[in-house]
Amino acid sequence: MIRTKMRWLTGIAAGATLLSSAVVGSGIAQAAKAKPKHYTVAYMSYGVANSYDAPMLAAARAVAAASGVRVVVFDSQSSYTTQAAQLQNVINSGQYQGIIVQPIYGAALITTVQKAIKKGIKVVNIDQILGKSYTTDQIQVKGLSGNVVFFPSKIGTQLATLANQACAGANPCNIGLVHNYTGYEPDGAITLAFKSQLSKYSNDSVVAEADGLYQAGVALTQVQNMLTAHSNINVIVGSDQDCEGAQAALAAANNTSVKLVCYGASAAGQAQLKSGKGPWFADVAQMPATEGQLGMSMLIRAMKTGKPQGSKNPVAGLANNGILTPANAGKFTAEWPG
Repeated sequence: MIRTKMRWLTGIAAGATLLSSAVVGSGIAQAAKAKPKHYTVAYMSYGVANSYDAPMLAAARAVAAASGVRVVVFDSQSSYTTQAAQLQNVINSGQYQGIIVQPIYGAALITTVQKAIKKGIKVVNIDQILGKSYTTDQIQVKGLSGNVVFFPSKIGTQLATLANQACAGANPCNIGLVHNYTGYEPDGAITLAFKSQLSKYSNDSVVAEADGLYQAGVALTQVQNMLTAHSNINVIVGSDQDCEGAQAALAAANNTSVKLVCYGASAAGQAQLKSGKGPWFADVAQMPATEGQLGMSMLIRAMKTGKPQGSKNPVAGLANNGILTPANAGKFTAEWPG
């Protein structure tokens, strides 16, 4: 009887030990499942050295850091072929769960982005159009997890309207247009829309064109050449960097008659407009830091939830359609230095 009872107690103890082991094992398994997943994101920049790109990247990095997401930056240095090759390498590596794309020439990246999506990598596009239409801010690549852009055609139309206003009745009104990476977005689409809108004003015409490469120093030389060839120019149109270069060229020539119509709404442009003393007539707003912040936030949510985040145009709700003038420049917040 005593022996039987001992066997029974031994069985109970063994069962308790097994149960305890099972509970511990289950706890370890659950803990392993609960362990947070680590994400690595590739940030495909069109040019890290660009003053417009810097706050965009900084804002994206800040959002990623707050969520414990690792960001690896790829600098294409304004070469769309380099960017396409870098994107393919990112996909092939198998090391990335997400990609932020800031296209130089969006149409050239479509096929590669589709490959990334097919492999289960979440992709969010920011700043420039990823697609073939420049008249929309909506997603153009099926499966894209997010899209944060302005659309260039609107900027071009706004610039032409403002240039006409800056002409102030000059007949004829001679306009100098400074391009940036001629033929690629957003330059090509901006130029097309600009010239289309300008054609509606019979007294206005583009008499000189140059390529400023989004660099004030380059634009300075280009505008000096422009003024030498066309001393009767009334208005110069370009990005904020181009306008900074143009302003320096005008100052060197002691020319106080030419007006500048710009896009970017940088701190430099805003300061000139607020002063009311310089040649800056108006500036169409862009918001690079907001684009970086929204883009990374969308990507992190997409990686964690698997759900697409849609499209967002950060400048769509700005006052005065995002156009800065001397009268309202103080009401806007500049997001990049210029």
